[in-house]
Amino acid sequence: MGNILLVTDNDNITKRYQTIFNGKLYNFNTCYTESSVFDSVESYAPDVLIFDENINFQNLPLTIKKIKTKLENTQILIITNQTENLPTYANGFILNSFSDNQITTAIENHLKIKEHIDKLYLKNSDMKESLYRLNVLYNTSSQFAGTLDTKELLNFMIEGLDRSLSFDLTCTISFGFENEPVLIINSLYDISDELINALKLRAILNYKSLFEEKEIPFEVDDINLKIIKNIKNRNEKFSFSIFQFDNMFAPIDLGDQFFGCIEIFRKKAFSSDDAAYFQTIVRQVSLPLKSAGLYKKIIEKNDELEKLERIKSDFISIVSHELRTPITPLKNALSILSSGRCGEWNDDGKHFLDMAKRNVNQLINIINDILDLNKIEAGMMIFAYKKMNIHSVIENVKNNFINVAKENNIEFNVIEQDNLPDIYGDTQRLEQILTNLVSNAMKFTPANKSITIKSELKNAQDIIPCKHFEKEIKSLRGNYVVVSVRDEGIGIKDENILKAFEMFSQIENSLTRKVGGTGLGLPIVKGMVKAHKGEIWCNSVENEGSCFSFAIPVLTEELKNETIPKEMV
Repeated sequence: MGNILLVTDNDNITKRYQTIFNGKLYNFNTCYTESSVFDSVESYAPDVLIFDENINFQNLPLTIKKIKTKLENTQILIITNQTENLPTYANGFILNSFSDNQITTAIENHLKIKEHIDKLYLKNSDMKESLYRLNVLYNTSSQFAGTLDTKELLNFMIEGLDRSLSFDLTCTISFGFENEPVLIINSLYDISDELINALKLRAILNYKSLFEEKEIPFEVDDINLKIIKNIKNRNEKFSFSIFQFDNMFAPIDLGDQFFGCIEIFRKKAFSSDDAAYFQTIVRQVSLPLKSAGLYKKIIEKNDELEKLERIKSDFISIVSHELRTPITPLKNALSILSSGRCGEWNDDGKHFLDMAKRNVNQLINIINDILDLNKIEAGMMIFAYKKMNIHSVIENVKNNFINVAKENNIEFNVIEQDNLPDIYGDTQRLEQILTNLVSNAMKFTPANKSITIKSELKNAQDIIPCKHFEKEIKSLRGNYVVVSVRDEGIGIKDENILKAFEMFSQIENSLTRKVGGTGLGLPIVKGMVKAHKGEIWCNSVENEGSCFSFAIPVLTEELKNETIPKEMV
């Protein structure tokens, strides 16, 4: 059944069309003034509008244009005597010469056209709505991926639901971004305190209903549930009739992990598509909420570790200072006693004095290692950088160890490339680096074997470390002064090479236990080399020996202009 409206002031046309449609299953009406046309359009929205082209209207095209803005799909037919020069606003025509059957056929055809257009328009409208919601869903998902803040994630969820469902009110219980459970109310209009209390009780009951036969993950009551209100329009206020609105409810969870729940209210009834979208966006927020919770735990754990690190650093500084205070006079006392100024000692006395002095010196070295490592970790070690040549460092270290090597029947060699370019470094720290490496070589090299210090100029591309240090060496660019300490000692198993650079690490074998040590030497060396913008690596074969090498960049104009920090940062 369709709605047909005939617009004419010709009585003969009116009587003819009334006769044609009398008894047919159509809602047929007539009118003859402009005002009555618009009244009819408003009252029952005709599917087919038939205009007599000779009607006495001031501006018929304008009248039809206004109708078209209200009823876009309505079919406009013109009763005319000719088919030429028909107006563009017409969808068809009816000639005065048409028979009754032809008139009926023409109108029925346009009623079918109108029906098909309405169906197509409805499909397009549904598709348009679906595309809009998909776009909202995509944008909301992108927002979820862009943050690890629980409060922002919940806000993005609410915004996505608002854009796609146009809700009137939502109540969201969250346990994620406050130290206590929170009820977040997002409302189109203002709400009274009484209604807030009712919403709070309803939210608590909904929450508890999810765990009727299970343990409730978080205890919630009307006292400890904090309220956060977000009101769009405070000029109007909701009443308790909000509970008569259509509503949907869903938990916000991921497997056995529970983050909260949400209830949404809308005066207009929700469709099945609305429900599917609601569930989809609530599920989507669960995974980033889990990530946000893990991130929060990581931040808290990092804060805790930083606090422990500060405590450890302070403890080391205090203990080292307290140890140094009595050791200094003890060392001085031992020096005075061994000098003979307090009398001569027999052989046993000298033996025990020498033992005490060695142990005091060893203890001082241990304290210095701990303090150095603590400074490196805290970024507080001072470096006096200057233009220098590595030759002076090698020469000083050689002089310090030549006699030690002879005493232990170890051959000590130095091979230096002539005319090595200058570097930018701290002489004292570089001597400390090389001393540590040579000292380690002395510890682990048996008698009648050799230790060799070698210096040479190499391009970063020509440095070939073992597989454990390939990544670090690949980061180097340009020319470097490379210093190596090669020994013929016990060597290191391949799987233990990286352990040598770990703090407090000692590779388990009889010789390492015999020589002892804190296991801090190589970590300190590594930190100092890094401070010189260099790298350190090791090549070793078990029972054949080890070669520890470090590379310091050659001083260039670019390096001169670059600000090298005075402190490790």
